[in-house]
Amino acid sequence: MANSYTQIHLQFVFAVKYRNAVIAHTWETDLYKYITGIVQNNKHKLIAINGMPDHIHILVGFHTTQSIADLMRDIKANSSKWINENNFTKEKFEWQTGYGAFSYSKSHVQNVINYIYNQKQHHTKQSFLDEYIALLKKFEIEHNIEYSFKELL
Repeated sequence: MANSYTQIHLQFVFAVKYRNAVIAHTWETDLYKYITGIVQNNKHKLIAINGMPDHIHILVGFHTTQSIADLMRDIKANSSKWINENNFTKEKFEWQTGYGAFSYSKSHVQNVINYIYNQKQHHTKQSFLDEYIALLKKFEIEHNIEYSFKELL
């Protein structure tokens, strides 16, 4: 692969199971650092990470030696294991099944970075579910919202 050149920017969006708001401010930075390590260990470049108590956004410079599905499996499996081993939540922590993956050109990367870093401000005006549906529509991704996320408990 020495002569293969790529520039792929992907935003990943994924939620806590049932969209429970359990990612606490006291450990969210450590979670972001842990996920950054997973991304980097898989030879990708983490560009931005941020979220809310019920979901996370990640912008990655994606390396083509791994599939998107495998990276998301690694992130979600290893981070949930880490959260549970550290007893950060009262009940067993799990990520929601599935994720969103959206690609961007280099010219849009700074806007996506700004969007990710302004999540807390953004969500004073729009719910996560509305945000996610808007992303799916923007990228013209066919979806059935009934299957997008399990309902809140």
